Amino acid sequence: MVSAHNPEGVTPRPAAATVRYELLTLGDELLLGLTANGHLTFIGSQLGRRGALLQRNVTITDEADAIVAQFRESWARADVVITTGGLGPTCDDRTREAIAEVLGQKLVFDPTIEQAIQERFARFGRKMTANNLKQAYVFERGEVLPNANGTAPGLWVEQDGKVLIMLPGPPNELQPMFTNQVVPRLAERKLLLDREAYVQLRTAGIGESALETKLQPIFDRFGAALSVAFCAHQGAVDCRVSSPSGALSYQQLEAVAAECAQSLDEDFVCYGHDSLARVCAELLRVQEKRIAVVESATGGLLANTFTEVGGSCKFFAGGVVCCTNDAKMQLLDIPECLLLQHGAVSEEGAVAMATGGAETLGADYALAVTGFAGDVAGASGNPVGTIFVGLFSPAGVWAKKLSYPGPRQTVKVRAVNAALDWLRRELTRAQRGAPTPNRRTGVM
Repeated sequence: MVSAHNPEGVTPRPAAATVRYELLTLGDELLLGLTANGHLTFIGSQLGRRGALLQRNVTITDEADAIVAQFRESWARADVVITTGGLGPTCDDRTREAIAEVLGQKLVFDPTIEQAIQERFARFGRKMTANNLKQAYVFERGEVLPNANGTAPGLWVEQDGKVLIMLPGPPNELQPMFTNQVVPRLAERKLLLDREAYVQLRTAGIGESALETKLQPIFDRFGAALSVAFCAHQGAVDCRVSSPSGALSYQQLEAVAAECAQSLDEDFVCYGHDSLARVCAELLRVQEKRIAVVESATGGLLANTFTEVGGSCKFFAGGVVCCTNDAKMQLLDIPECLLLQHGAVSEEGAVAMATGGAETLGADYALAVTGFAGDVAGASGNPVGTIFVGLFSPAGVWAKKLSYPGPRQTVKVRAVNAALDWLRRELTRAQRGAPTPNRRTGVM
């Protein structure tokens, strides 16, 4: 088991990969399926990036007896136990009290937390009710993790040679707390690596099997010293290279990844975890260009990916969601005869939408997405999943026809990723001063 933290660094810690982590996600809403267990995905991925494997996740009810029983079991065998939820002000928030019973610790009132809660209510112009003071009780032998986005602080306890981390349930509170406070503390105590445990390449426009086939000759040169893992998304694939045995240094892994990136050419998106939209945003910023989007089938999803990137006003001119022909004519000045002759869901329609978006919003580039995302198929034999993407650029304007059979949300996400990948390739070529290939034959 992990020994208690020693400020002088005398007590040795085990390697991050040998530390046993267990996660307890609490809440009836999780078991009833009313809320997805995103905490498992987030915390598991964050630990994995730093070389630790989440050994177990148990989701339990809000009942005190259930919390006590499961925490007692996890505390007996884990080095680090993380809990999520049950720290709020209401009667069903029992995690703090139940775990204090198991640890044999008293809960003491912290006036500084009371003040922080009062100030937060004042900022929102609301009156604080008395039950909120419940959140100001903390372990007598523990530390507080301040919550900048809510009223319930996180709690940190080191006892019995183990670490307990208690986090609030709302993701917008939990995630920054975990990233900015918990991960650095764990790394300081050598329970996580102080850097990522692998080098990740993000790719787009190439399938998982084709990616492995293309990179396998590089991997073969390193034999068992190199570990490779793939993770496929909708329209993108990640490849992680690592060396669990330590036979390859991190610098050697970076060299392997660089060779893979060079081999992939335009199918390589970036190192790490940046989204396609963020990569496009950086290319637009560097080239001092702006993008506009016009959507029908994706209903604003494409515009949202750009506004998720900080400082989007520097590169994102704006977006138009227009589903009817009247809206396309009024907002984008598309001729009615074009829509009647070719239909809105067509290459000609996508080109007109992209051109209209660029001209209306004063952008250097414009993406347009039109198609049949689900439920109802189109005319002229276009099945559900038929999508047309238009791209307006300083070099010209083009459109592509894509086919993504599947549920509506899947079609929409894949259409957005295909549009972003096309824009990324165009921006990359423009940055390099490379010639523009025939867009109609490009891989999407």
